[in-house]
Amino acid sequence: MTPSMPACLTAALLALAADATAAPGAPAGDAGIGKALHEKDCVACHARRFDGDAAKIYLRPDRRVQTREQLAAQVARCNTQLSTSYFPEEEEHVATYLNLQYYKFKP
Repeated sequence: MTPSMPACLTAALLALAADATAAPGAPAGDAGIGKALHEKDCVACHARRFDGDAAKIYLRPDRRVQTREQLAAQVARCNTQLSTSYFPEEEEHVATYLNLQYYKFKP
């Protein structure tokens, strides 16, 4: 990186370098951001569907989501259905939070 390199390019290169050194299989999203998005956009809908207990959707024995890939796909479906307009990285944040909080899928 040179002194004349634009700051945005420098930041992008640093982000790529950080991604390259991340542990294989490590969650890609930020669980803290995911939790905030979940509380803002998901909890009310889930609570309406499960008698006021939003967590029941994740804890029920017959839940649909059985893998990390299915979790990511379900978050994307909810994003579309609710028109929350999350970017893909925001979907990753929500999926990371849900995995750490409820699902506990291994990397």
